[in-house]
Amino acid sequence: MYRIIIFASGSGTNAENIVKYFKNSRLASVDQIISNNAKAGVLDRAKRLGIPSKICSKKEMASESFIDFLKNEADIIILAGFLLKIPDSIIEAFPDSIINIHPALLPKYGGKGMYGKHVHEAVVANSESETGITIHYVNENYDEGTIIFQTSVKLDENDKADDVAVKIHKLEQENFPQVIEGILKARNEG
Repeated sequence: MYRIIIFASGSGTNAENIVKYFKNSRLASVDQIISNNAKAGVLDRAKRLGIPSKICSKKEMASESFIDFLKNEADIIILAGFLLKIPDSIIEAFPDSIINIHPALLPKYGGKGMYGKHVHEAVVANSESETGITIHYVNENYDEGTIIFQTSVKLDENDKADDVAVKIHKLEQENFPQVIEGILKARNEG
C-alpha cells in the first residue's frame, strides 16, 4: 500500500478529492496533509476527513528531521495547490516521487508567481482559445519537471478569469486522482 502525503496551501478541494478517491483503495491511502499556511482551509478539511495534518514553515521543510519524517511516512508526495518551492533536499530524497498539478498547459504560464488566478488572468489577457492542466514531476525549477499528463479545455472569447478557474477546477477534479492512481499502478507492475 502506497502512502501519500499531500502538501497544500489553500482551500484543499483537490486534496479532499484525492483523499476521497483513495479512501477504500487497496493501492494507496492519504496518510497526512501538510500545509505551510496556518489559515489554510485544507487544514479544516483534513480534520473533517480524519486525516492527520501539520503546519510546517519553509525553514522546517528544509530540515533533516522533516526529511527523515517524510522518508518514514511517505512513498509519494502530491502537491495540491502548494505555493512554496520544494527544497532541493526533499526533491533529492524523493526522485520522481513528487507530483504537482499546474492550472495551465506547461510550458505556457509556468514559473515563479504563476499560480491560481494569476495564471487564469494571463490566459484571458492573451486571448487564448484553450487552456488546461498539467500534471508533472517536481524538479528544482518551478513547473519544469517531466510532464506526466496534460488535458485541455476550449475557452469562449467572453470567458473571464473566474470562468477559466471553473473550467480548470473541473479538469483537476476529473483527472488528478486517476493520474496518481495510474502512476502508482505502473510502479506496482514495474
